[in-house]
Amino acid sequence: MLDITLLRKDLTAVVAGLEKRKSPQPYLDVEAFSALEAERKTLQTRTEELQAQRNALNKQIGPRKAKGEPVDALMAEVNALKAEQETSAQRLEQIQPELQALLLAVPNLPHESVPVGVDEKNNVEVRRWSPQGGLGATASALGFTPKDHVDLGAPLGLDFEIGAKLAGARFTFMKGAAARLHRALAQFMVDWQTQRHGYTECYVPYIVNGETLRGTGQLPKFEADLFAARKGGQDGEEMPDLSALYLIPTSEVPLTNVVRGEVLNESALPIRLTAHTPCFRSEAGSAGRDTRGMIRQHQFDKVEMVQIVHPQKSPEALEEMTRHAEAILQALELPYRVVLLCTGDMGFGAVQTYDLEVWLPAQQAYREISSVSNCAAFQARRLQARFKNAQGKNELVHTLNGSGLAVGRALVAVLENHQREDGAIAIPPALRPYLGGLEVLRA
Repeated sequence: MLDITLLRKDLTAVVAGLEKRKSPQPYLDVEAFSALEAERKTLQTRTEELQAQRNALNKQIGPRKAKGEPVDALMAEVNALKAEQETSAQRLEQIQPELQALLLAVPNLPHESVPVGVDEKNNVEVRRWSPQGGLGATASALGFTPKDHVDLGAPLGLDFEIGAKLAGARFTFMKGAAARLHRALAQFMVDWQTQRHGYTECYVPYIVNGETLRGTGQLPKFEADLFAARKGGQDGEEMPDLSALYLIPTSEVPLTNVVRGEVLNESALPIRLTAHTPCFRSEAGSAGRDTRGMIRQHQFDKVEMVQIVHPQKSPEALEEMTRHAEAILQALELPYRVVLLCTGDMGFGAVQTYDLEVWLPAQQAYREISSVSNCAAFQARRLQARFKNAQGKNELVHTLNGSGLAVGRALVAVLENHQREDGAIAIPPALRPYLGGLEVLRA
């Protein structure tokens, strides 16, 4: 959530910053905000005036009583002022949540270094990497016509038909070699992030309440993208009320909410957390895109990285987390590029975002496999996540999140980049210990 002080001081500058983002309509209802702010100021001023008048009149009542003079008229005036003051105070209490409701729908302001643009076409490539020798020496030269992961995965146990039978479109069923490779990738990623990069492994709830999702910005704006739990029961069985609970779209949500309502010691920063979880997304509005295979699923696994840091350290932490995600791709010998997202392609809560895009030979294209974002104080303000600074004052922390990596897409990339002409899959050396030393994966 944006700092309301920014809007009060320079609403024009805030609107100009928001207009850099892509939107079919304004992010902020300026007219409604201005009207509420004007009413708030008027009521606040009037409330202070009424209190001053009550104080002045109350000072007169005592001396008049002591002299035996009548005070009924003064008492009536004080009571009238009190009634008006209470009415004003009640309206002020109503205005605060109305202002907050407006702000909850407003995205973060892009950092000044973010390129201005409408969509992914305006993103800026920062760097690209390919293995030198070994598996997948370049981003395109396999020496034969590559198969895509659907065809490669079928003999290994990657089954989209059973997934659709069990749950519907965009669900995957894996067995045998495919399931083993998927598990190995997740374990490898968690070990790498904890043992090499200093993250603490966590196990989190896969279902969270609305307050948790509001804290990281998924609610109220993106409720359509969430899977909501529903109350149920059979034969009169008592069931908990799940109507306000949701399946997590990413473990960023529970991990970041760990510090909700907390005042941390400055010495506790930075906090680095990671978790391997399934993620559940309805993918509202994405019909027709990437419907073949595992690129866009309603349920997928991800190893998430979250950092809670001192405000002065968040730009540095963003670069560090991007390198942490890159390290996984390099260890798996997967060609990739790093892209700085433009204002129109950046997420709701981010001030700056890097996407890592892995090369997929069958598509002859780079596809996103990780997104690393600095949210600055945007989430922390919603969460009221603070630390006590060197001056002893409470200050909002900065929060960052990133994929380290999306497990399903990593499986896709390993299959396609490390395929052999006979359909076997060469296993990168770093991953072999997680597959019992296996060097080649076959049906």
